[in-house]
Amino acid sequence: MRLWVIFGSAVALAVLVGVLARLHPPGSLKLAAGPDGGAYAAVAQDYAAILARDNVQLEILDTAGSVENAELMNAGEVDAAFLQGGIRVDPNKAEAIGAVFFEPVIFLVNEGADIPRNPALWSGLRINSGEPGSGTAAAFRDFEKAVGLSEADNRHLSIPYADAAAALLAGDLDIAVYVAPIEAPYLKAAYEEPGLRVMALDHVQAISRRLEYATVVTVPAGGMSLAPVLPPRPVELIAIEARLVVRPDLHPALINRLTMAAIELHSTRGIIADPGAFPNLEGAGMTVSNTARQLILDGPSTWHDWLPYWVAAQINRVLLLLLPFFFIVVPLIRLVPLAYAYAMRWRVWQHYPEIRDIEEELANNPDVKKLSEMQAHLNDLDERLATLRLPAAYRQGQYDARLHVELVQKRIAELQQHSEA
Repeated sequence: MRLWVIFGSAVALAVLVGVLARLHPPGSLKLAAGPDGGAYAAVAQDYAAILARDNVQLEILDTAGSVENAELMNAGEVDAAFLQGGIRVDPNKAEAIGAVFFEPVIFLVNEGADIPRNPALWSGLRINSGEPGSGTAAAFRDFEKAVGLSEADNRHLSIPYADAAAALLAGDLDIAVYVAPIEAPYLKAAYEEPGLRVMALDHVQAISRRLEYATVVTVPAGGMSLAPVLPPRPVELIAIEARLVVRPDLHPALINRLTMAAIELHSTRGIIADPGAFPNLEGAGMTVSNTARQLILDGPSTWHDWLPYWVAAQINRVLLLLLPFFFIVVPLIRLVPLAYAYAMRWRVWQHYPEIRDIEEELANNPDVKKLSEMQAHLNDLDERLATLRLPAAYRQGQYDARLHVELVQKRIAELQQHSEA
């Protein structure tokens, strides 16, 4: 019995170890951000600091921007990425945690520049429209199509964001295009240049309607800078919602941590976003992870206050993994004592067919020689029963079998005496 208890305990322990091994997440993940010093890279550092609280290391990969990030996701080379709205990715290779912040399309120009406010009239301008592989370049190509421009109508440059303001002031550019959060470091530096202004476009609502993934936000006066005051009056800007995306097979606990970090970082009130506006599911524009959806809609469960995050994040998965244990393993373990008892009794029962055969032969009036053979057979059988080593709880069956053998032996002895007489 002791061996069966040890075996059952070993099975239970093995199941528990297997469940925990599947539940425990990796200790790191790789995030495709953007150019070093850019807005995505700065946000990624904030995520890294939050994930570090749970000893999850975030490896931040510098990229050209959203287009390259989408390529890395499609190739399976990263676990997560920031993607600008409108950038497409293979739906089998990525799911969204949600839209996480607005990225207005900002047009910076020189203070005295005479540029039409209707972008459909732009022609022959030098426009810094983003580096290859960046979300800005992709968004501006779509913007041109929306307003009826061709790429050949203007001259396009790809000066780094951080240098675009200086190029404007130097007269090397007519328009610098930024698709980035209002608080992006390079934009803050540009706002401080007194010779620059944010250009307010005409027909913003109509243009946004022509861009499937765009919306319109209102920046209050001074929303970008108070010294100088930018914009000097409220202005409507076309805006795109940035998304945080992950591999569909990323460990649920890591998706949980990324979603919780997104809620902490992006749910507060901003210049162009109300409290709780982000992260959201509507602006994702792609399949949303079920783990992230539940957290965003319902918030963390009460289990988060009592259990390690990687267990609380997967409580339903824990139950699913343990169901086979409770409905299959536990009943099997309960059957172990019954199986053990049957095995001990069978060691005695297996001899009863021999006793029955001898009793049947006795009914056929065997001769003296046959009686002697039967008696010898019973002696051998009794010896085998006597040498069985059984636990005390199962020896009663052994005694009963030997008594049965003794009764048959007595009957044979009586028949032998009767034959001799």
